[in-house]
Amino acid sequence: MPKEDNPRTASSEPSQEIDRLHKRFNLLDQRLDNLDTMVTAVVERVMSQPISLNVTCPRCGHIMEIILSGVHKPKK
Repeated sequence: MPKEDNPRTASSEPSQEIDRLHKRFNLLDQRLDNLDTMVTAVVERVMSQPISLNVTCPRCGHIMEIILSGVHKPKK
């Protein structure tokens, strides 16, 4: 059986893996926080004033208007 040139030590590998996973979980947590902030901002805007989207069908060219409106009364 061939010998390995760089034998791994049993104590350092799990520690490095745990550190790497911890960093990746922190990055994922930050991304989810950013996504939550964006979604919250969009929902607050929809609830306070209507948003209108105009979409053109690529096949027939028909223009569709989509209006999103909420039931929240605007703040004064």
